[in-house]
Amino acid sequence: MKVVWVILATAAAVALQTTLDRWIPLGTVDLVLIVVVYFALTSGRVTGMLTGTFAGLVQDALSGAVIGMAGLSKTVVGFAAGVVGTQFIVAHSFSRFVVFMLASLVDQLIFRGLYEGLGLRHFGWSYAQLAGHALGNAVLGVLLFKLTELLPGAVERRRHA
Repeated sequence: MKVVWVILATAAAVALQTTLDRWIPLGTVDLVLIVVVYFALTSGRVTGMLTGTFAGLVQDALSGAVIGMAGLSKTVVGFAAGVVGTQFIVAHSFSRFVVFMLASLVDQLIFRGLYEGLGLRHFGWSYAQLAGHALGNAVLGVLLFKLTELLPGAVERRRHA
């Protein structure tokens, strides 16, 4: 059942990312990365790694980029976030904020580093842009985490009201 949720969440994140990016510039938010980190924190390192691999390869295939670049970066981030989620207590908003922020930075460093190292593309390494990206992912990641925690209780309270 977990596999179905991973596929649905990844598909929804990719669809939202590509659809909303036309009207609202979401350059500071990576919804696919948020899905990867969410599943890594809630399900562990293996699920995080497999979710990262699947989501990254889907993102690569649909973006027209070199296949494997986002796949590798999201695999590493998913595994690392899963390790953090199993070794430390990541139940509070601040700790989740830090994990999402660090995951975003590591993802961008690996992704951009691979492209730069292979000479395929040059990114302007703007620290403000990297910080904005990490901050946007962290804020949205914590908000979506809160939403997923509150939603089942709200449905249950609605039934009994």
